[in-house]
Amino acid sequence: MIATIAIALSLTFPTPIAASPTPAASLPAPAAVRADLELPGTGGMKYREKAGDPVRLTAYGLGTRDTYLRSATGNAFARQKTLSEVSVSPGGRLAAGVPRAYRSGHDALLVTDRATGETTTIRTVKKPMTASYASWSRDGRKVALTVEQKVSGTWRVLGFAVVDVAAKTARTVRIAGLSANAGFWWSPDGRLVSRHGAGLRVYRASDGAVMRTYADAGPPTGPEDAFSPSGKRLATWCPERFREQLCLIDSATGKVAARVGAAPRAVWGWWDDEHVIGVLAHEDAYRLAVLDLKGKVTRVLADVPARTWDADLWLSFVRTSPAS
Repeated sequence: MIATIAIALSLTFPTPIAASPTPAASLPAPAAVRADLELPGTGGMKYREKAGDPVRLTAYGLGTRDTYLRSATGNAFARQKTLSEVSVSPGGRLAAGVPRAYRSGHDALLVTDRATGETTTIRTVKKPMTASYASWSRDGRKVALTVEQKVSGTWRVLGFAVVDVAAKTARTVRIAGLSANAGFWWSPDGRLVSRHGAGLRVYRASDGAVMRTYADAGPPTGPEDAFSPSGKRLATWCPERFREQLCLIDSATGKVAARVGAAPRAVWGWWDDEHVIGVLAHEDAYRLAVLDLKGKVTRVLADVPARTWDADLWLSFVRTSPAS
């Protein structure tokens, strides 16, 4: 999982963030039917999908050991033996994968056109640095990666890399003083967000300049997009002063707008503007569920075995309906 950072400056908040633009490349929407999707390698876990769902499960994995990608138009998931992670672009056309091993002394991003099967290898950083935790911009044109390097046996976050998919280029930006668990992901308006102390910080993607600080907002729920589809709210883990675990931040003011009465173990992005996707403890195991903003479970998406969750299960979704 990714999360956080450090550095200081702005404490002001701009006007609300606009909804995402149309993705650059999309696949035809697959025929949506109700189905219980078998998820290989998860100990019998099934994902309960319905026609009209606003998001589509496209990838999942167990840590960096096992990574699975859904077929472009069907329901089958195939193990990606050469990848430690994979993420599908908005619109579903492209898949960005991080390889398990360096290639010619460099880390890389493998971008595959899911319609044609053609893969492009884009170099990111030189060994011994790594660039991972791929985050697609909402327009589907760029991928952000968190850059790390092991120093005296400990991984250190150095900054981020931005991959321009069409240009097939990558640019690395170093930021001093980042925390060990920092990580970068896109805001709806094309900037990069990471944890900063007890809140968040927003950086300009071109040079890492600090654009905004969400002070004392709590750390992001990431690694999936913590901003709602409309961009009006941001999900965080509540600051320590609150009893609740999950908070909703007004993206225009940076203030805690609401607290959710639930205790999810993880949040995997937003279902729609009024619901999030979370993992909750259930009996001796867990459940993947849709939660409303009061914390009520409105739908169970999958039962998760305890050993599967303990193996660092992660999930990745692509939105199938426009922002609210």
